[in-house]
Parts: sequence; structure tokens; C-alpha cells
Amino acid sequence: MATTEKNILYRIYFVAACMLLLAIGVGVKLLDIQFLEGDKYEQIAQQRTYKNFVIPANRGNLYDAGGNLLATSVPKYDIRFDAVTVSDKNFEENLLPLSEELSKMFGKSSAHYAKTLRTARANKHRYFLIARNLGYSEYIRIKNFPMFRLGSNRGGIIVEQRTVREHPLGKMGERTVGYERQDDSGYYTRVGLEGAFGPYLRGKEGRRLKQKIAKGQWKPISDNNEVEPKDGYDLISTIDVKIQDIAHHALLRQLEKYEADHGSVVVMETETGEIKAISNLGRTSEGTYFEKLNYAVGESHEPGSTFKLMAMIVALEDKVIDTSTVVDTDNGIMTIYGRKVRDSHRGGYGKISAAKAFEVSSNVGLVKLIYDNYKDKPQQFVDGLKDMHLHEELGLAIKGEGEPYIPAPGDKTWSGLSLPWMAYGYGSIQLTPLQTLTFYNAIANGGEMVKPRFIKEVKEWDRTVEKFEKKVIDPAICSPETVEKVKEMMKNVVERGTGKSLYEPHFSMAGKTGTAQTEYWMKDWPKNPRYISSFVGFFPVEKPKYSCIVVIHKPDYRTGYYGADVSGPVFKRIAQKIFTDTPVLDEFSKLDTVVPVIEKDYNKYFSVARKYKEIMPNLKGMPAMDAISVLENLGLRVQFSGSGEVKRQSISPGSKISNDQIVKLILG
Repeated sequence: MATTEKNILYRIYFVAACMLLLAIGVGVKLLDIQFLEGDKYEQIAQQRTYKNFVIPANRGNLYDAGGNLLATSVPKYDIRFDAVTVSDKNFEENLLPLSEELSKMFGKSSAHYAKTLRTARANKHRYFLIARNLGYSEYIRIKNFPMFRLGSNRGGIIVEQRTVREHPLGKMGERTVGYERQDDSGYYTRVGLEGAFGPYLRGKEGRRLKQKIAKGQWKPISDNNEVEPKDGYDLISTIDVKIQDIAHHALLRQLEKYEADHGSVVVMETETGEIKAISNLGRTSEGTYFEKLNYAVGESHEPGSTFKLMAMIVALEDKVIDTSTVVDTDNGIMTIYGRKVRDSHRGGYGKISAAKAFEVSSNVGLVKLIYDNYKDKPQQFVDGLKDMHLHEELGLAIKGEGEPYIPAPGDKTWSGLSLPWMAYGYGSIQLTPLQTLTFYNAIANGGEMVKPRFIKEVKEWDRTVEKFEKKVIDPAICSPETVEKVKEMMKNVVERGTGKSLYEPHFSMAGKTGTAQTEYWMKDWPKNPRYISSFVGFFPVEKPKYSCIVVIHKPDYRTGYYGADVSGPVFKRIAQKIFTDTPVLDEFSKLDTVVPVIEKDYNKYFSVARKYKEIMPNLKGMPAMDAISVLENLGLRVQFSGSGEVKRQSISPGSKISNDQIVKLILG
């Protein structure tokens, strides 16, 4: 019995000793945590419950040359409610007044809001959503509602702000305006002007401290930020929204008519190189068009007959030909290395001058002029092209410029066919529409080649931070004599050559048509031919103000595919519309010239603007720019979606209107 009691006592002593050691260990650890590692664990705890969140800075605004917004950052606000932090007294006193104000603002009954807020309080909801995506004026209004006006601690209001990038012009010029986006890995995708000039627009981020609450949600500690964000600079672009609107709709109309795959148009100011309009439209599977890719900047392709200007200038500069040099085009067909070169005109043109060969775009004529004079010295011809910078990128700020390519002897692509094929824009030549336009603009500019420019200046409010001046690539790509000769030939293209369908006796234009086969190496081409139709030139001829290129890919060949028929009318419409807005008075002896399409648009606008003062006019079918002008003159605030002509309006025609009333337009 004694032995058993002694064993029990030993066990009790052992357990007591273990518990004592455990207590000593716990005590030591507590002292260690409290005095030696306290700061470390306090920091860990704070990191888990407090966190600095980034507040993106407002991006600067992007304007056109006239001060119209192309892109802007609009603040949006989410309003939430901490139902726990509000005292019982404040909650009960303000619940009904708050519910009534919410009912007035958002439309649901005050009883609904009272019940919802009581439920949130009963469930101890600390992050209850009240409203999402509010504008600034709505945010200011709700911030002053009963209970919310007491602030975040006493009134429970939680305000979360973010910025949304909006394009007031909608889809028009969207690819040129572009965007800058950052993914979760920190990688930026930069497109258009927004991407190219991101460092100016971006600004500096701010910081806001938040506390982690239930269900993994984060609540701001106070209404103030730890670090205030700094807004980005504003950019003034060279784009003119009036010209952009003209170019966009002229291109869209033609793409739809010919059911083309895609197309682009660029309008450049001759002397400065400023891009006044650039539109790129691609076809969707549903047959509609939108700004898919920046074809004008990024798409290199064989230019076809528009390259004949470059070939002619090299030959004229080398003095191996003159404009009066006679070339025999025979019956419009010639064979070289077993391959046929054909003119579009059946039967050919017989013996004609070099100038005439250019005007009628004779492939046979240009091939003979170039091949006969350079077959023994092809490098000289290639060097002449490269002396005019045709193999060089323009070095644009906008990312994604297509790489130009001029083949040369020794290249893998060079063969016996390269030289004759290059004479009329084939033979692996690669140029983008903007690169081609830059060359033609140099001819319009008396030989001075200027770099295309998209931005005029960077501003911080009214202070100019940086100006972007005109940059000259080459003061003279060829002699003044050659410039005058080819300008005359380009003028004759429109007056009596391949572009004669575009001729307008009271308005002078000069240019070159282009009709290039594309994907001709594919087996199905004979059954389904594909073409690239283009027209590039300048206006007015005597004192060129603007140059312009129109390129349309893969029009339905059954409807038409020649450059003069497909792309030329776009050029003409743009030129006439621009002239109507900014006439050059000394260019025309007859100032009362009537352009039917323009006259019809203006008469409709003018009659509506005069007739309606206090009732809503019928705007259906009116161009967007005209409709907005009418409504703003009536004192209305306009909201619109889409682009093109007015399809629907939120206020019915004939309805009485009041000042500052909102009207919504659906364009299409």
C-alpha cells in the first residue's frame, strides 16, 4: 500500500514540475515578446490590419488644336456605410431624413432605405454599399445628406474615389487617342497618343491608409489621404475635331459602300507636318466598322501606283528622262523575264510622253522608263530612293510604326524582276500610308520633308511646360525644278488622267491614284481578287494647305476597286468640306461655288437653328457636330453615344424645352 502511495506522489510531483516548467517557459516567452520582440510583432499586426492603398492620379486631359476634349479623366465615387461606428442617437435621429433624401436621389421608397439601413446595422455591416459610379456633383450632394454630413466616424459615410478615362468623341479617332494600361505584373500596354505621352499625362500617385475589417474588406481610416495625388499635365494635340469628323465619316461611308475589309485616312498640314485628322476603321464579322488598329501608322504594304511618283523623281533627278521623253507602251502589255506587265487600259496608249505615262498611270510606260535606264545600274536607282529617306522610319512618338523596306541588289528578295516591279510599286516594297503621305507632303511643301507631328504643347493649367516645334527631315528631297514638274503632272492626273472623275473646275486638287493587287500569291486570287485602292495628294494646287492620303483594303471587286473610284471620292469630299470651312480666297475667282452635299447639310442646319427656340427640333439624320451645335445654342446640355448622324433623341420633336435641360442623342 505504501509503495502505491509513493508512486502516486512521484507522479504528482512530476506533473507539477512539468507544469512549473511550462509556466516558466510561457512567462519567458511573454517577456520576450513584450520587451524584446514587441516592435516586430506590433508591426506584423499593423501590416495585417492596416495598409496603404495607391490612389491613382488624375491623368491630364488631351485636347484637339482648338481646345476640344479628346480624352479626359472623370472622377467616379462609390458611397458605402459603416453601420457600426454610428451612435444609437445619431442613427435614430437621422435614419428617416437620410432615407427620404436617398429616395429622392435614387428613386426607391424611403421605407426601402430605412429597412435596408436597419438591417445593415443589425448585421453589424461595416462596408454597406449605398451607391456606385456617382459623378462629382452627385457625390457632393450625398455627402451633405443627414447623418452622412457628420463625417466618417460619427456619420458612417465611406467614400471611395477612382478615375475613369472617357472620350467625348466616342469611337471617332479612338485608336489615335489610344490608351495606357498597366496589368497586374506592372507591364504597360501603350497605344496612340495616350500611350506615347503617358509620362506627361500620368501624374503622380497618392496614398490612403485603410484598416482591414470583417470579410476581408478594407475601410479608410479617415477622409484625408496620407499622400495627395498630383494630376498629370494636359496635352494639346494637332488634331482638329472638325476635320477629324469629316475624314471619319467620309471614310466610313465609302467602306460601307464597297464592303471593304479596312481603311485609313490621314490629313496633314503641309507646311508644319501637323496631323489634323487620322481615322482607321476595320470591318467586324457583323459588317460594322470601328477603330480596330492604327493602319495608317502601323500597316506596311506594297503601295502600287502611288510609288510611281518616287520612281519618276529619281529618273528626273538623274536626268535620264524628262517629262517630254517619249516611251512606247505598245498595246499595253510587255513581257519581262517571262512575266507580263499590263496596263489597265486595254490596247495600251501607244507612244506617249513620260508625263502622260504618269498621268494615265501606265505600268508599261513606267517600267520601260525605269528598266531601260537602270537595268545596268539598279543600285543607282535604289540609292536615289534612299536619298529621299524612303527606307527610314519616321520616328513617330506613337508606338507601332510599320517598318519601311526598299529592296536592293544583294538582298534575299532581289531578283531580275525587282527593278521593273519597283517602277510601279511592287517588288517587295513596303511603306505605311503615313510614310507615303510624308513623301507626297514634301512635294506639296516645295521639296521640304517635315516629320509628322501629333502634339503641339504640354500644359499645366495655363502654363506651357513644353512646346513641340516643327522638325525638318530634309530641307530638299529633290531640286525645285523637279518639284514643279511632278506637281504639274499630279495636277493633270486629276484634270485629265486617272483621277479625272474627281475634277472640280472651281477647286484645284493634285494627286495620284493607286490600285495595287494584294495577296496575289494566294491560290484563290484568280477567283477572288483582292486590291488595295488608294489616293494621295494635296490641295489647293497653287498654295497647298493640306495633304491627304486615303487607303482602302479589299473593297468588293464586283462593286469597284480602282483608286479613283474607291479612295478618290473620300479625298475629294474631305478636301471640299475643309475648303468650305476654311476657304483660301485667292485660290478661286468664283466665290459662290455650290457643293450640293455641303449646301444640303448647311441648309438643314441653318433652317433648324433659326426656326426652333423653345421647342425641340427633329434632329434625325443631322450630322453629330451640327446637331450638338443646334442644341447647345438652345441652352441644352447634350449627352451622346456613338458617332455619325442622329438616329434617336431623348426629347421628342415639338416638345417644350427649358434652359440647361439634358437631351441624349443616339448616333449611328
